Amino acid sequence: TQRLVLSTQVLSYRVFFFTLYSLGLRIGEGLALEVADIDGSQRRVHIRDGKGGKDRDVMLSPSLLELLRAYWREARPQGWLFPGQSRVAPMSPRSLNRAFNAAKAMAGIKKPATLHSLRHSFATHLLQRGVDIRIIQMLLGHSSIQSTEIYTHLTEPMREDLRQLLRQTTDGL
Repeated sequence: TQRLVLSTQVLSYRVFFFTLYSLGLRIGEGLALEVADIDGSQRRVHIRDGKGGKDRDVMLSPSLLELLRAYWREARPQGWLFPGQSRVAPMSPRSLNRAFNAAKAMAGIKKPATLHSLRHSFATHLLQRGVDIRIIQMLLGHSSIQSTEIYTHLTEPMREDLRQLLRQTTDGL
């Protein structure tokens, strides 16, 4: 029984981390998710009471939907999608941070990263794939484009593309 509880807890952490990254959520938004917020048929997730008290819907990828369904079959959450030990409240941010740091160490990741880094990665990877920054702004729930710009970091391949574009532009001068 102890082993089953441990494996369900590890699964919960894994699914929580993937959910934060896949949806670009803040930690509090992820913790506030309820089972009823997941709409698999419409492939969307309802985010309630985000920063500034705003609600929004975000797209649910097929891979996250598949993982959430497998998680639900195993953990059978009711109410909170990611319940804590008492099941009357969601997981604690402290336990999530400990699990995240342990996972980083096990993976050999030395770079500084926090759970919030998953949100930044979400935005950066969308930008890298050519998604318009205004769409990223909407997905992140930002009211200001300047807030979104902070989240979207230029990756090395993007910098190289920019260097090549500048070389081509200046060669013609």
